[in-house]
Amino acid sequence: MREPADRSRAATAGKITGRTLVALLSTVVLAASGYGWVEVDKVRNGITTTDVFGSRQPLAGSATTTTAVPGLDGPQDILVVGLDSRTDAQGNPLPQAVLDQLHAGSNDGELNTDTMILLHIPADGRSAVAISFPRDSYVQLAGGYGKHKLNSAYAYARNDAYSDLSAQGVKGADLEQQAAVAGRKNLIKTVEDLTGGAVTINRYAEVNLASFYEISQAIGGVTVCLNQPVKEYRSGIDLPAGQQVISGGQALAFVRQRYDLPRGDLDRIVRQQAFLSGMVQKVLSADTLVNPSKLNALIEAIKKSVVISSGWDLLTFMQQLQGIVGGSVRFETIPTGQNVISAEGQSVTVVDPDSVRDFVTSLIGTGGSSKTTTSGTAATTPGNDRITVDMRDGAGAPNLGASVLDELVRDGFRRGESLTIATVPTSAVHYGPGASADADKVASALGGKVVTEPDSAVPAGHIRVYLGQDYTGPGAQGFGMAPRYVIPTTAVTTPTSPSITAGGVPCVN
Repeated sequence: MREPADRSRAATAGKITGRTLVALLSTVVLAASGYGWVEVDKVRNGITTTDVFGSRQPLAGSATTTTAVPGLDGPQDILVVGLDSRTDAQGNPLPQAVLDQLHAGSNDGELNTDTMILLHIPADGRSAVAISFPRDSYVQLAGGYGKHKLNSAYAYARNDAYSDLSAQGVKGADLEQQAAVAGRKNLIKTVEDLTGGAVTINRYAEVNLASFYEISQAIGGVTVCLNQPVKEYRSGIDLPAGQQVISGGQALAFVRQRYDLPRGDLDRIVRQQAFLSGMVQKVLSADTLVNPSKLNALIEAIKKSVVISSGWDLLTFMQQLQGIVGGSVRFETIPTGQNVISAEGQSVTVVDPDSVRDFVTSLIGTGGSSKTTTSGTAATTPGNDRITVDMRDGAGAPNLGASVLDELVRDGFRRGESLTIATVPTSAVHYGPGASADADKVASALGGKVVTEPDSAVPAGHIRVYLGQDYTGPGAQGFGMAPRYVIPTTAVTTPTSPSITAGGVPCVN
């Protein structure tokens, strides 16, 4: 079996706030809903599915679920993967003319996963966190393949299955699809193992090399902005500085370029985030939603380039998540350390599994997606459930208050009202008469650095959190605050990335 090709250094930072990923997952459903139920049926019947879970896959969001919309049957852990593939979603080779426009060249059969994002959605469906796994993370692979880059977990299993199936006489698209299932399963298991069992992935979504090309053309291009003009022959990118609309080959080059960028792969990650944000804005605009020809083109593009796990009805799923689209989705990146040279001579990124497990657990709650106490309920600090926490968000970072309140709810506190107030410099926990001990509990859950103050206006049974610009505790990841977890002695500092949301057009390198 061949060693998967070396890839560029993975980003060790890169965070987005907003609703980008959920909106991307809902793009085709929202578009089809705007055009009519006939188009919804086209989506249901036309998207390629893959059986990567079998009997373990829960039915939340499937066509057969009996749960009333908009609730979920349980937490959803979705692995979203970008695959460096020269085939379409059905396993058919991309036309050479398309490959030429993509400046893709040949990958000599070496398929690696360029993007891996774990999207966790709690059962209440009111918030979500998307956790990026840098592709050069040096980890133990599932399947007995040893320690290698995370992005090769798919390739090792896929290539072995490809050889075995070829020997059995399997050919063409069937060979590609069956080998891909083996790769997907191994990647899913590797990511689960890396989290220390904090999550059990129950949904899978994959986009291939042509997705940016096809979808950007279908919607008439995406608006982006470059700080400086750029021209680089390997990717084929050739664009001027400033704001502009790109599609097709230049859209793919914009998100794939990895040479000649000031900050290397970090700048490439920021470009991808900016492009996805622009794509969301364009797809959800009236110009797309009321245009039958664009909707048809978009649906056909998605059918060509998107693969989802079997039993996942996107329409039902997005109906269940209507509340989250207008809420908060935080983007995080697992903690990583130095870049070193592996025994195989590859540049890899050091990853500490314990830090990853603790980091993921801090984001999704102590219970994770499947960990519960013997009574069947998530473990929380005793007594917290009698305290209602009200949030007054004066931090000045969009959705930070909601993020922090989510963390407190995961710690067992009751969710109170949440309001945005004028910016304040310092965070504080206010308490009413006789509630000093309760305020100390909340302050401790916020990292122990927030002062407590008496306040007769706080009602009995409530604690009021005033979130200030100084806050860097739990829930602050992805909002320009200090990270909660680092790897001792090996942690590295990366340049600050521009803040990107699903509104506006940020200028990037």
